[in-house]
Amino acid sequence: MEDPVREIPGVIRSLTTTPPDVQQRTLETYFTPDASFTHPFCRTGSNANSRYLIGMIYRWYKIMSPRIDLSVDSVAYDEQKLRLYVGVSQVFRLWVVPFYAAPVSLVTVLDLRQDKPSGRYRIAAQNDLYQTDEFVKFILPGGVGVLLVVVWQFVATAVSAVCALIFSEPMSWAEERFKISAWTA
Repeated sequence: MEDPVREIPGVIRSLTTTPPDVQQRTLETYFTPDASFTHPFCRTGSNANSRYLIGMIYRWYKIMSPRIDLSVDSVAYDEQKLRLYVGVSQVFRLWVVPFYAAPVSLVTVLDLRQDKPSGRYRIAAQNDLYQTDEFVKFILPGGVGVLLVVVWQFVATAVSAVCALIFSEPMSWAEERFKISAWTA
């Protein structure tokens, strides 16, 4: 890529919505041979053949969900760290489960590597970040998983608030009395 911010939406669409030959060419063009891939359900690590594994993951993704509706909602670029943050929305449909659709949102973090002679950027690492209530849609359809996660999150919030009320005064007293600070090394 010469202009990662401008080009990345097309790269993502080519990886997720095109036939296998286009998907493979996209992977070979835009990923380094040792690129890594991290997702809540799979991980490649970085090695001499990791791009091949990434290709297999994308291929399986298309086999499971041949028709994917996807949009790139936002792109932010940290030029110093060579890192793209890409907001993506997609509707994932399993062909084996009629009428199943999982609309999910995620942030994909892409670490880039610049090729010195050409000046082009390639993807050296992809990290797909889903909120828990988003990725659970893949495994517990019908809103059941989302409901369980949301209930768990509210319970955890209530427990946090109660524990903070109970322990705040004694912990503050101990920190001040004994000059304890958990924030310094």
